[in-house]
Amino acid sequence: MDVLRPALININGRIYRRNIIKEEHYEEEEREDVSYIGPPESEDFADDETCDTNYIEQTDKGYRCAIDVPSVLYKYIIGKKGETRRRLEFDTKTSINIPKQGVEGQIVITGSHKAAVSSAVTRVEVLVEGFRKKQPFTHFLSFPLNDPRIQEGFLSFKDEVLQQCSQDHGVEGSIFQNPAKLHLTIGTLALLNDMEVRKACEHLQECQNFIRDITEGNPLSLEVTGIEYMNDDPAMVDVLYAKVNVKDRSDKLQMIADRLVEHFVSAGLMVREWDRVKLHGTVMNTVFRKNSTVEDMGGPGRQTMSEREAFDARNILKKFGAYRFGEFELNAVLLSQRYSTDCTGYYTSAGSINFS
Repeated sequence: MDVLRPALININGRIYRRNIIKEEHYEEEEREDVSYIGPPESEDFADDETCDTNYIEQTDKGYRCAIDVPSVLYKYIIGKKGETRRRLEFDTKTSINIPKQGVEGQIVITGSHKAAVSSAVTRVEVLVEGFRKKQPFTHFLSFPLNDPRIQEGFLSFKDEVLQQCSQDHGVEGSIFQNPAKLHLTIGTLALLNDMEVRKACEHLQECQNFIRDITEGNPLSLEVTGIEYMNDDPAMVDVLYAKVNVKDRSDKLQMIADRLVEHFVSAGLMVREWDRVKLHGTVMNTVFRKNSTVEDMGGPGRQTMSEREAFDARNILKKFGAYRFGEFELNAVLLSQRYSTDCTGYYTSAGSINFS
């Protein structure tokens, strides 16, 4: 990172510089030193400063503000042997009360001056925001592709590929997707406690109106035909995916996916990665390769990126580039839970909305 051009972070509409400083408190982490780069604050401004999302109340002993923070992030605010919390308390002249590790609750910040409490709140929020982005995702919005007709077409595709291309480097059965978990990923979310899962479900419900406006209250007739790959070298492929299109060639599926991401990004529940959602249904992925050690979506495990063994997809693309998996009607978008399986073999759903 260029120290003269530090990354910026938006907290409640204010822009801060994020300066990365190596520190011994976390051997595997980096401390984030944050400075506000908005307009200069006058003394009056500081006295009147309030939190946009957290109410600072006046008490008999001063001021108090309670912040909802998932328990998994407490350790980053406490720091090694409590050093981060002590530094925050010393710098802002406040007291920061944190629930016991593993107990969901609120972090309560108290102080003699409203501006001091507000400053402490902002610094805690910046810490939380920085370390939240380092958490692995727990849920994802998905369009299920596990219709029986598509599963049947996929299994035929797998059999034919193994019969005709198993001699190609890296091509073997374990790198194929689980047919019961065929899906399109719209976007990923790190939901760190039950409250955040409920919040995500509520936001999903808020999307129902615009989805039904796009679909006119009807399921989308989709066809799954053709395969593509993710990188530039077909001889060294990690992911092969099926192409999914609306039968009437409309842009409705893309519109729904893009609007969903827009909504969840605006709610602070998702990070935008691309201007448009890349709609793809994974059929082969080297993270599924057997003898790996870490479970991943839809497969027996996954290897680290440095350990992944790519496969030669040239013959597969030549022979099956226009392969027809089948047609089906899509009628739902799901908030799916990673590392889970429901009674159908698909991911456990935390929430859903129908198109019709």
